[in-house]
Amino acid sequence: MTLSIVIVNWNTCGFLVNALASIYEHAPSEAFEVIVVDNSSSDGSAEAVAERFPQVELIRNSANEGYAKGNNMGLARASGQFVLLLNPDVIVLPGTLDRAVAYLREHPDVGAIGARQIGADDVVQRSVRGFPTPLAVASEALGLSRLFPNSRMLSRYRMNWFTYDREMDVDQPMGTFLMISRDALSRVGHLDERFPIFFNEVDWCYRAKQAGFRIVFVPEVSIIHYGGASTRLVAAEMAWESRRGLLAYYRKHYRAAYHWPVYALAAATSWLHAWYCSSRRRREGS
Repeated sequence: MTLSIVIVNWNTCGFLVNALASIYEHAPSEAFEVIVVDNSSSDGSAEAVAERFPQVELIRNSANEGYAKGNNMGLARASGQFVLLLNPDVIVLPGTLDRAVAYLREHPDVGAIGARQIGADDVVQRSVRGFPTPLAVASEALGLSRLFPNSRMLSRYRMNWFTYDREMDVDQPMGTFLMISRDALSRVGHLDERFPIFFNEVDWCYRAKQAGFRIVFVPEVSIIHYGGASTRLVAAEMAWESRRGLLAYYRKHYRAAYHWPVYALAAATSWLHAWYCSSRRRREGS
């Protein structure tokens, strides 16, 4: 088996069906499998997959196990030489899967690649960030990244200067499309389930780089991405989950005492930001 595609789904039936249709319409030229992990959807997602795509290996969870655990369940079943973690709210474009496989095959030092993501409005989405290092976190918390958006030092986290038109080694492509080599998966391991929704792919990419693998953004590999289909259903709660993920990542990778002043600053500003986003989204949803 050359490629395993793992999709974790929660209540995005329409998007999921379209994503699967695009995979099979623009299928890779080599042997592949698709594994869908449904996190106890109530919108008929699992039933639609079973009826319309009987060739898909469908894992039906009795509860919402989260993104990290759901992906790990799919990874445990995957037998491909390459594994693609794919969100359900995407459309795979012609040649995308073959180009991604070919790139990883030709670059054995690359552990994973990210794709150029195009929104429904035909605008390229900002889908690459740097690791949330203490400097990056402090720059975000103090607003320096917004004051100096083109600074590669102060805007290292959001990377506002990145142009998305050329291949480049990066820290963390968005987990919407993350194709991983079997070698990297074997050496780095699965996703850390202490990050159930956010920052699990950030943590994985960090561990991959620590293990000596490159992570590369490849613009020739493109998808259409509708964006946050599942998280929009509970947008207010997701603002808090995102902050929890960031702070958990910081606690895991920056434990030294001299990092804690930055952590305290990040925690204070993060919770204020989460409260503002949550309040705004609740007002918009009411």
